[in-house]
Amino acid sequence: MALVSALTALRSRRFLATWWPWRSLAFLVTSIPLIVVTAAALGLFAAPWIVLIRRLGTGRTDALEALLLFVAGAVLLGGLGPLVAWPLAGLERRRLRLADDRFLRLSPSRWRRFGYAVLLVTIVPVVYGVLAFIEILIVVLALSPWLVDQGPISFGIIIIATASEAVPYAVAGVIALASMPYLVAVTAGAHAAAARALLHTGSGEKLRAELVEVSRSRARMADAFEAERRRIERDLHDGAQQKLVGLTLQLGLAKIDLPEGSPAAAPVATAHRQAKELMGELRELIHGIRPQVLTDLGLPAALRDLAGQTPMPVDVHTELPSRPPEHLEATAYFVVAEALANVAKHSGAARAAVEARAEDGTLVVEVRDDGRGGADLERGTGLVGLADRVAVADGRMLLASPLGGPTMIRVELPWPRK
Repeated sequence: MALVSALTALRSRRFLATWWPWRSLAFLVTSIPLIVVTAAALGLFAAPWIVLIRRLGTGRTDALEALLLFVAGAVLLGGLGPLVAWPLAGLERRRLRLADDRFLRLSPSRWRRFGYAVLLVTIVPVVYGVLAFIEILIVVLALSPWLVDQGPISFGIIIIATASEAVPYAVAGVIALASMPYLVAVTAGAHAAAARALLHTGSGEKLRAELVEVSRSRARMADAFEAERRRIERDLHDGAQQKLVGLTLQLGLAKIDLPEGSPAAAPVATAHRQAKELMGELRELIHGIRPQVLTDLGLPAALRDLAGQTPMPVDVHTELPSRPPEHLEATAYFVVAEALANVAKHSGAARAAVEARAEDGTLVVEVRDDGRGGADLERGTGLVGLADRVAVADGRMLLASPLGGPTMIRVELPWPRK
């Protein structure tokens, strides 16, 4: 059995032989100065309420004054109370190790910390008072034969006047002494459990924090991918493409210099043709990585260029107040490129339309066609790839494609603007 807290240690048969009773007692003792200091601070902020209660008790206040005192107390407690709870939570994170060995990840919520501070100065003192009363009662019962010599001992309706009368109570008290470490551990464990419930980051908060970190890491990955893509494009354009252009020129000059019909003429001509074809393919590859028109002129011009390359009429309408960030431009461009390619291959459409606009901090891109419809994310790996690309940019993709058409793909990309 893992003894990770005072409460779990209670289930061990060796509880009294462990350090948990002493750790629990240390936790309770060190709680007292914290209660006093926190109560003094919060009591200072709640001074208007204290004044209000005293005036209500004497009947020397009117409705307006009562309202002002109530509001003043609420403002002071709500505004300054969390300032007291913040260092208290940090201290409790370390002190709770006396009663609970588990790691405590402090919740960022100031109201949960403030709630613990209120608990510490209201319910905890009452519980500690009950514990102290029970412990004192047990000790008095155990020592009653000796204490009775100083005078009768009264327990409400029970009065012990002689040592002989005290013997049964002393026996009960001695037996009850064994329960004192357990009572201390129960109280300390309950206090620690309540503190952990209020101060520990809950599963929902932890999940939100993890989602925030995932979103940030995804944004960093998207930026890194975009930077790497630009580097590859630059290396291909400035390196491989330039060398291939030089090779093509040299082969062209060699072709001119060689006499027609010579043994080397045909191979050189073939190599020259293949070099030109390879240069065209490389140019298309570079264009596919990031089109130059997108880099130079932005998304509207790039979308019009895409429309011109599509084998059907495509209407393009853009309404953008400024250029979106590079990664949003690239995502929107490649989504439209893939969508128009799918329209040309599968839809049987006679016409398509592309629209890009800014809408409430969002870059909205829509691609519509008048084809046969029936597009399905479950069956289309290309559409799944589009959705994944959009998700990387923290956006979402919507698809409407009933049988018989029309089909519309709508992409929404977050575009925070100052």
